[in-house]
Amino acid sequence: MTAADPRPLTGEPIALDLLNTRWVVDGELLDLFAGAAGLTRVQGLAVWLESTGLAGRFRADAATLVHLLTAREALARAVADPADESARTLVDAVLEHGRIRATLTAEGPGERAEFADPAWGPAWTAARDYLDLLASAPERIRTCASETCVLRFFDVSRNGTRRWCSMAACGNRAKASRHYARTRER
Repeated sequence: MTAADPRPLTGEPIALDLLNTRWVVDGELLDLFAGAAGLTRVQGLAVWLESTGLAGRFRADAATLVHLLTAREALARAVADPADESARTLVDAVLEHGRIRATLTAEGPGERAEFADPAWGPAWTAARDYLDLLASAPERIRTCASETCVLRFFDVSRNGTRRWCSMAACGNRAKASRHYARTRER
């Protein structure tokens, strides 16, 4: 059985969920792949694979982790600055390790991802997911508005105005801070 996922925000699209394997608690940057919550690096990988639904397809091992860290850095740079040509080159380098094969299934046309080295599977899947997000609504890829938060999310709100990774956490803290400032001024 895999350990519980200690991250404050899960369930985002795979590319952003990979970025959210780093988060801040009480001013300290935690990393699921570097011992957060007392997990080893590979245990953190197993938790992430389980939470993203990739556990049955890919192994939680050192090679997969190295490739996933490469993808996380490439995606972090690409999301931070979409105009950064070197970031695009890094994402492309990850995408070089897999391809989509067209298939015909009982339901009709389909696709299947293929990898020369399966250890690249999760990294490639995250990079490919980022391309899908860019194709559908790049303006909805957001960073939490809290100055102390590093989490990313895909804004699926109807009007596209979500500002916080979580209204219960960062959003509530911001509202409480504004309220405290207003009451202090009186």
